[in-house]
Amino acid sequence: MQIFKTLKPIALTVFMLLAMVLRGHEAEAQTQEKLIVAGGCFWCVESDFESVPGVIEAISGYTGGTTKNPTYGQVGKGNTGHLEAVEIHFDPARVSRKHLLELFIRSVDPTDADGQFCDRGYVYSTAIFVSNPKEKALAKTVLAEAASALGQQIVTPILESATFYHAEDYHQDYYKGSKLVLTRFGPKRQAAAYKRYRQACGRDSRVIQLWGDAAPFAKAY
Repeated sequence: MQIFKTLKPIALTVFMLLAMVLRGHEAEAQTQEKLIVAGGCFWCVESDFESVPGVIEAISGYTGGTTKNPTYGQVGKGNTGHLEAVEIHFDPARVSRKHLLELFIRSVDPTDADGQFCDRGYVYSTAIFVSNPKEKALAKTVLAEAASALGQQIVTPILESATFYHAEDYHQDYYKGSKLVLTRFGPKRQAAAYKRYRQACGRDSRVIQLWGDAAPFAKAY
């Protein structure tokens, strides 16, 4: 009986700790906001934004089309209407939506209407997705400021939010993955394959050419 008397306060303490953890998760979920953008290869956009303080996670996926639960193969063929996109979960107390939009537009080529870098076609086009008038007005402001900074026309559209479908598991966190994959450069770990792809695609060199020191994520791979 003494054992049960000892276990009761322990169990109560464990229960209270679990309740506190759950309340913490609920509070965090309530403060999260989402931003969906399309910026060409979703591996690159995911990699860029997961490095931003205040971003909780970035998820690769597909949106903007009509096909339900599309696969990578279907989207790649260009007949689903979807774009490769990334859903960015962030804490607005740590990073603003406007700042994230500013980072986004300076991490892509918003003057290119036919894809991004080496990835050509509508699937790889840029876009900002909004779900209300306030978000739309904010996106317009950011695009206008970017056009003024570049002195060029911005072709990145602002689109109404649609269902966001998560890409297959093997696409998530590809940029830091350790699985061995077969590439045109030979067998490589995912992280190494990602770096070779990004370099060969010319993403960073074009962004630097366009934005110079204002390019937030460009790296010399």
